[in-house]
Amino acid sequence: MSKTMSEKEKMLAGELYLPSDPQIQADSAATQVWLARYNAMLGQPAAARLAVLRERMTTGEQCDLRPPFYCDYGFNIRLGTGVFMNFNCIVLDVTYVTIGDRTQIGPAVQIYAADHPRDPAQRREGFEFARPVTIGSDVWIGGGAIILPGITIGDGALIGAGSVVTSDVAAGTTVVGNPARPRRAV
Repeated sequence: MSKTMSEKEKMLAGELYLPSDPQIQADSAATQVWLARYNAMLGQPAAARLAVLRERMTTGEQCDLRPPFYCDYGFNIRLGTGVFMNFNCIVLDVTYVTIGDRTQIGPAVQIYAADHPRDPAQRREGFEFARPVTIGSDVWIGGGAIILPGITIGDGALIGAGSVVTSDVAAGTTVVGNPARPRRAV
């Protein structure tokens, strides 16, 4: 006999789920309290902020996320060593968001693992789903870029400021624009 999945398990598995579920709502409320505490630490050393980040997310050494920072849950975010996120970044981590070592992310970058059904009837019923985002090591993401659900960005890629990444980016590739496309050599 198979166990029925909880709404949270469905969320993490990328299946349709109801975010109004009490367990999901409790996790969200706890994250909001944690974020308020973290975002009040702007004047604190990076090491002190890292200790608070580790209460909710998995991080390598020497990570620096400059407040304000926003996310849905935090516990679905995995950061490698030396990850830097500048001010005002948003990570909608309703499923896993993984960021590799030494990746640098400019201000106001938005990373979305959260998605919504294309069927209006399912949206009316309140369903959502998620697709994981994976960003490799040594990636640079310019300010204001948006990374859509389900995207993989390879090691050493460059994402131009303001770009909207709608498809996977190969390792070592530079993409710019909306939608982000490989930059032609000049």
